[in-house]
Amino acid sequence: MQTSFTPEQLVDPEIAVADTILRKCVHCGFCTATCPTYVLLGDELDSPRGRIYLIKNMLERGEPATAETVKHIDRCLSCLACMTTCPSGVHYMHLVDQARAHIERTYQRPLVDRLLRNMLAWIMPRRSLFRAALQLARFARPFRALTAALGLKPAATMLDLVPRRVPETETIGRPGVYPAESRRRARVALLRGCVQSVLDPAINAAAIRLLNRHGIEVVVTEGEDCCGSITHHMGKEMDALARARRSIDAWLKADVEAVIVTASGCGTTIKDYGHMLRLDAAYAEKARRVSGMARDITEYLVTLALPKIGAPLPLTVAYHSACSMQHGQNIRTEPKALLTAAGFAVKDVPEGHLCCGSAGTYNILQSEIATHLRERKIANIESTRPHVIATGNIGCITQIGGGTPIPILHTIELLDWAYGGPKPHALRDLPSPMSSPEAFPAGWEGRES
Repeated sequence: MQTSFTPEQLVDPEIAVADTILRKCVHCGFCTATCPTYVLLGDELDSPRGRIYLIKNMLERGEPATAETVKHIDRCLSCLACMTTCPSGVHYMHLVDQARAHIERTYQRPLVDRLLRNMLAWIMPRRSLFRAALQLARFARPFRALTAALGLKPAATMLDLVPRRVPETETIGRPGVYPAESRRRARVALLRGCVQSVLDPAINAAAIRLLNRHGIEVVVTEGEDCCGSITHHMGKEMDALARARRSIDAWLKADVEAVIVTASGCGTTIKDYGHMLRLDAAYAEKARRVSGMARDITEYLVTLALPKIGAPLPLTVAYHSACSMQHGQNIRTEPKALLTAAGFAVKDVPEGHLCCGSAGTYNILQSEIATHLRERKIANIESTRPHVIATGNIGCITQIGGGTPIPILHTIELLDWAYGGPKPHALRDLPSPMSSPEAFPAGWEGRES
């Protein structure tokens, strides 16, 4: 792709990066086949290739973003399937992140949209506020139909996503040191995070238990809260970078060998800290170190060589690979290998490369597209006739779980259970022991393959 940035523009290091990325694009269109929004909408401007043209024109002109450009950039899920498909190595993630930051600086959104985005960016990264918001939203549930009738679609969507039960605050997973149960093999930090620790604290608890049982000391630091992913993908770079710096300081002070992440969306961002903070003289090197230390929980567990065992129950597990896992971090085989070694029968999901529509705040801000993607994803999952769904991202758990009766769990919860931990709460109605598929409760019958 030819670009026409001026020498003055190329002095800006962000523009220089964008120029390098843009010039790698050869217009081949391979990305369109794996882009969820193009597959769904069929609009070239809702494909990576089309968005690249829009971003190129916006940055070359150095002008405020237009409503048309914003519409199509906002529809991008940042699923990064295009990067997996691209034969030319176009780093679309860095390009679209830069475009979002430019939009945030230069475009005046309609008032309601602006208020909604600011509210999400303020509440979701703050655990106490997020928990309070969920509790209040439960009382607002009866008014869901009214909000939809009044045209307040985002409000109705948020009420749909609110869990029926907000879990108690975590007991295992709060800041502190969780010692290894046997001879200590390593010392690692675990991202406590924001949304996940409120919606499902059992995930981090399962990770800590499993790591402790296998000789890993786990530190949950006091200093980190949100990794910055939520606001980073909304173009609010000052907030995102401030959160990244706090997390970096906390983890380096903890003197650990690795930073373990149980939310794959967060893992993709943390592994990109080195790029995000490359221009910060005080943090560039520290950010590179932390990015190099970051590991998804499954990525780390395969290094521990867990033994092959028999699962507590002979369950068929549909493994949904979150986009941030398979495309963002290139982790594809490790979770399935771990589940198989733990005795579960693992099924791949058809069209597994397509996003479920969660994508951080996307299922709120672009609810119509997100709903179509969820329905398509659930149909593909249910075609494998599983007893349970496993995935590695809280956003996918929330999104998919709201549309199917099949229990959906984080991969680590199944692994913790298989290796001696408690049965996950979502599987509490499963019989134990189970001798045949008929033992499953009503509604799950016939799901055995």
